Amino acid sequence: SAWDSRLDDSTTFRARGYMNFDTRTNTEYGLLRTFVSVWVTADNSNAETVTLDEAFVQLGGFVAGRTATYFQFYTGNNWGAVLDQGFADYGETNLFAYTAQFGNGFSASVSAEVANKRAEIWDAAAPGFNYYGGNKIPDFVANLRVDQGWGSAQIMGALHHVYGAHVPGTYGGESKLGWAIGAGATFNLPMIAPGDNISLQATYSQGAIGYVSSAWDGTANFADAAYNAAGKLKLSTAWGIGGGFTHFWTPAVSTSITASYNHLDQATAALADIRDINVQGNVVWRPVSGLQVGAELEYRHRDRDFLANSDDLVGVFRVQRTF
Repeated sequence: SAWDSRLDDSTTFRARGYMNFDTRTNTEYGLLRTFVSVWVTADNSNAETVTLDEAFVQLGGFVAGRTATYFQFYTGNNWGAVLDQGFADYGETNLFAYTAQFGNGFSASVSAEVANKRAEIWDAAAPGFNYYGGNKIPDFVANLRVDQGWGSAQIMGALHHVYGAHVPGTYGGESKLGWAIGAGATFNLPMIAPGDNISLQATYSQGAIGYVSSAWDGTANFADAAYNAAGKLKLSTAWGIGGGFTHFWTPAVSTSITASYNHLDQATAALADIRDINVQGNVVWRPVSGLQVGAELEYRHRDRDFLANSDDLVGVFRVQRTF
C-alpha cells in the first residue's frame, strides 16, 4: 500500500547451507532409517540461525521424530520464499505416525502430532489477548494417498483440540473440537514436455484455520475461536483453493506459476474477516545437474473487513546447488 518505512530493510541477502544425514538398513521388521536435516541461515547482518528441519527414526511403517505433517500434500510449484503461498506449508512438526502400504501405490497413514498449528482464542469480555491453554491433546491426522506413474493424489483430515484457558474474572475454560479436511492431486504431463506437471488442492476447516493457510497460524488477530458475550466458544471457519503449473521449455529452463485464494470468517466481529489472493511466478535455469539459478516474483493481496487492505510485491533471485 505504501513504500517501506526508512527503518525497514527493503533488500535482503541470504546465505543458507543444508546438511543432510541419511542411513538405511534392511531388517526383518522392514526398513530401518534415520534421517537428520539441519539448516544454517545468515540474513544481512543478523546473527546466524540454526534450524532442525527434520530428525526422525523409521522402522517399517512407523515414523517417530520430526518431519512433515501427514496433512500436508501440495505447497505450491514455486519457492514461495518470502510471501506465504496460501497453503498450509508448515515445514516439519514433531509426531508419531504409521503408514500402511496396500500395493500399486496406495497407502494410508495415521499420525499423532504436536498441536502447534494454532491461531488465537479471543474473548469478547477482554479482547486483545490470546486465551489458548496449554497443549493437552495432540492433533490427530490421517490421510489416504496414491502415487503412480500419472502423478499422485491425497485426501486428508485433522482433529484439533481448541482448548481455552481459564481466565479469572471473565469467561474461559471451555474447549471444542476443531477439524480440517482437504484433497489434492498432482498430474504429470510428459505429453507436453518431460517434467511438466499441474496440481490442485482444496481445504476447509472449523476451529483449525492453520490447516488452510500457515499465514494465519501463530499470527496476531487471527483466531481459531472466540468466546461470545455469553461465554460460549464459537469456532472460526476457513477455506482455500489453489494450484500450480510447471513447464520445461528446454531440459534446462522451466517456468512455474502458483495461485491460491483463501477465505477466513472469524468467530468474533472484533476481528476482521480475511480474503487472501496469492500469486507467484518464476523462471529457473539448470546449467548443470544439481544447480538452479532463477528469479521469482511473488504478490499477495489481502482484503480485510473494516480495515485497510494491503498489497505486497517481492522479487527473489536465487542460486542453489544440491548434492
